[in-house]
Amino acid sequence: MDNLISASTTASCNGHLATSSEPSNESANSVLRSRTAANGATDKPENENATLRPTVSRRGSDGSNVSSGRSTPVPDDALPSVKSIKHARKERRRRLFPTVDYESRVSHFDPDSSHRDFRGFFTLFWIGLVIMVITATLKNLRDTSSILRTSIFSLFTERLWELGLAEAAMVSSTLICLPIQQFVEQGGLSWEREGYLLQHFLQSLWLGIWVYLPFFMEWKWTHQVFFTLHALTLLMKIHSYSFYCGHLSTTQNRLKALDAINTKKESQEDSELREALAFELISPNGSVTYPANLTLENYVDYLLCPTLCYEMSYPRTENVRWGKVAEKAAAVFGCIFLLTITSEEFILPTMTEAAARLEHATGLTEAGLIILESISLLLFPFMVTFLLVFLVIFEYVLGAFAEITCFADRHFYSDWWNSTNWLEFSREWNIPVHRFLQRHVYGASRPHMSRPIATLVTFLISALAHELVMFCITKKLRGYGFVCQMLQLPIIVIQRSRFMRDQLLLNNILFWISMIWGLSMISALYVLV
Repeated sequence: MDNLISASTTASCNGHLATSSEPSNESANSVLRSRTAANGATDKPENENATLRPTVSRRGSDGSNVSSGRSTPVPDDALPSVKSIKHARKERRRRLFPTVDYESRVSHFDPDSSHRDFRGFFTLFWIGLVIMVITATLKNLRDTSSILRTSIFSLFTERLWELGLAEAAMVSSTLICLPIQQFVEQGGLSWEREGYLLQHFLQSLWLGIWVYLPFFMEWKWTHQVFFTLHALTLLMKIHSYSFYCGHLSTTQNRLKALDAINTKKESQEDSELREALAFELISPNGSVTYPANLTLENYVDYLLCPTLCYEMSYPRTENVRWGKVAEKAAAVFGCIFLLTITSEEFILPTMTEAAARLEHATGLTEAGLIILESISLLLFPFMVTFLLVFLVIFEYVLGAFAEITCFADRHFYSDWWNSTNWLEFSREWNIPVHRFLQRHVYGASRPHMSRPIATLVTFLISALAHELVMFCITKKLRGYGFVCQMLQLPIIVIQRSRFMRDQLLLNNILFWISMIWGLSMISALYVLV
């Protein structure tokens, strides 16, 4: 079709030049200019904002501009089809034959892509778990004539009433914090001198009692892990409540001390200090002022809110969506069911078989191969377990309590799956604990020590808490988890070095490998060694 346009245009131009008595370039150029101007009205697109195609031009032998290619003007005596095609180049309309629109863009998984919605993979994850349950059910029907194995399921209902009474007693015992803070506010106890020391002593005694209770009662590991995790959660809550209210009482005393100064004109420094202290005594949204927060209602509300850092008030939603509460409650039981199936079908049999084989191992080489084989068989089950534990805690349990209390800030985790080092992971996978450690451990340590030492202390406390949980599960004090978590510090230094910090993809791969391998390795070592 382009050849047709060019041939017609050339023939027309040659005819004009041949009949001209004075075949000069000037007359030819004037004809071209007049035809171009005549076609200008029809060539203008209807939409002025439409993107025009680039015009390719060349210079003639005399230095004048001569158009070529698709921008070549169409003569008046050209064929109607030629004129239609010329005009169609500038139009924007729907074609008779379906057209595919192409544009410059990247794929969804490209690092430069702005697409972030991968909810379909979340659906695929649940479908995969359903397939796993169906496969395990069919296998059990074939081998044992029963639908599911029940060795772990039976542990949930064993001595359940004892767990319930102990939970009620433990939660009620945290109420001791309220009268202590009321006593401090009334001036009966100085928080700066002996108040915080008393709080540290009571917290240590409180934790020791409730951690020892499951051992004394000889509960199964399911009850003990749940009870210990709840005890650690309440410990962080009462610590945050006590030390923040203690800080407010100190602030109030400093403000009263400024009032006691009898000066007619207050210095600018004292005036700025007064404003800062007064601002500190007001909640972030301005609805509560210390000590009006020292009430039983405020404390119980704080216990129910899905946060570990106390504030006098929190942002709230308008109402409770009970349909969402029911949905998340069902998801909690569903995740626990899937966790139990994964443990029953894939983790417990592997551990039992490996333990039996280790008893008959004849040397270190054979024992090492048995452990390595067990770790490899546990990689996928522990990856599923880790993801389910993450979902049941941070998406469903905390989400349900947020809905019940109208707690508006649901930012319990960030995109930890894109982490490139362990420090980034610790900040994003468990935001409530991260905020607590940042505020009450790292932040409290920072005025007294350097940044690296404060970071070391924060990791040390976190590692001790994780080791306590592993001790409750296995009844063994080995320190494998403690050592592995403390090794994250030198790994972080390497990953943030000049040679590694820009290798985002490589660091994310190393993070996932170490995460999946570490979970299986630590669990196998605690159980088998």
